[in-house]
Amino acid sequence: MAIKQLALVAFVALSLGACEEDRYRGAARHQIPIPAATYALMSEKGMSKDQPILIRSYKKESELEIWKRKADGQYALLKSYPMCRWSGQLGPKKREGDRQAPEGFYAISPAQMNPNSSFYVSFNMGYPNAYDRSHGRTGAHLMVHGACSSAGCYSMTDDQMGEIYALVREAHNGGQRAIQMQALPFRMTPQNLAKHRLDSNIAFWKNLKEGADYFEIAKDEPQVGVSGGRYVFNGNGDSSVTVAVQRKRQQDEVEVAALVAKGTPAVKLLYDDGDQHDSFKRTLVAGGSDALNREASWASRDVGVSRPDALTGGPRVAVLDDKGNTKATFRATSADSSAVLAAAGAAAAEPPAAKPEPVKPEPARAAPPAPATTQLARVQPGAAAPAPVSGTFTTASEESEPFYRRALSFIPLIGASKPAVAAEEQPVASAVPTAPTNIRAPLPPRRADKLRTTQLNQPDAAFASQSTTR
Repeated sequence: MAIKQLALVAFVALSLGACEEDRYRGAARHQIPIPAATYALMSEKGMSKDQPILIRSYKKESELEIWKRKADGQYALLKSYPMCRWSGQLGPKKREGDRQAPEGFYAISPAQMNPNSSFYVSFNMGYPNAYDRSHGRTGAHLMVHGACSSAGCYSMTDDQMGEIYALVREAHNGGQRAIQMQALPFRMTPQNLAKHRLDSNIAFWKNLKEGADYFEIAKDEPQVGVSGGRYVFNGNGDSSVTVAVQRKRQQDEVEVAALVAKGTPAVKLLYDDGDQHDSFKRTLVAGGSDALNREASWASRDVGVSRPDALTGGPRVAVLDDKGNTKATFRATSADSSAVLAAAGAAAAEPPAAKPEPVKPEPARAAPPAPATTQLARVQPGAAAPAPVSGTFTTASEESEPFYRRALSFIPLIGASKPAVAAEEQPVASAVPTAPTNIRAPLPPRRADKLRTTQLNQPDAAFASQSTTR
């Protein structure tokens, strides 16, 4: 009986636990609580749920951070979340339908919160902001949401998104009218700036870095405005902070120059369609999109992972020349800096393709003067050698074809040694006199019919060799 009672208690406890979890999967999603572990973390860091927060996101690293203000007025990192999905490429969103997740400084008010999202819960980033509108950019409803699916949004798992949503909601309830979101292409380190120094978006990214630098030095959110098509950032009037921000910027520029001097390649990352954190990519590769969807989504499983085919590999790394033109492209295993540099190093080690030599036209050759008519003596064995002939000597390869054939029309010498190669392959000297010359050669002696028959039945070995190898 006692065993049955224990089993019943355990069943009821599990049922209540499941109901407690399901309680925030329906219409009451706006009441999602901050997890107890996150409350404990805030307590360790001297924070409370009502204090202001600030959000930073990084596309290349596929991470989202929640920063929270402490009692001393400075922000500190509360928690970092691996991002399940973002779409498009590095760079700002410019027009509706380009699948680009926005980059810039955005403000999230209570009116932008959406607990009834089809992607579990979400909030609107506030795109287009004043900067985007000043550049004529279009698009709407760019969100941070759950479900691991993106068409221009930043997507988290449902559990992550429930926690982030609750942190934003409690900051609003604590009196923060607008929460700043710094949506950055990557962490603004000298290493990243050196690698992306020739990207077409580098001027925009350096403008974003001004605000990011202020936050990292002051540990306070910058006041953001727009002037002349640029973001402008105003501090709190503390001159020491302004000087420190300028010093950081100069030091970063010096370090970028040093990295370039050491041979850091200039690259551009080309994604098939956005990316995700490696922790989710491992699940996708091991178990497919169904396994990742089970891990990422609970209430929005029917949504599915967007374009899983575009996530299985890392981005292509285009290595740029000094003018920003692509000179080689390699696939990286991931967007991690070491993988990107490895791919760029492979491009640097690749030998350049040999350029074909330009074909030079053959110079026109002047026609040789017609040789004077000459009788060439056919020397027979036992006959006296002909008198020397003066004139210009050329090889058979330089002679015209008719004359070459005439030069080889003589009968081979009897008893001559066998040539190493065919007769046609040996240079044959012929005499071309510069002036007509009369040559008298003695008549060959008569031979017996038996000797003539032997010569005809045993041809020269060189000519026989030619006939069998051609």
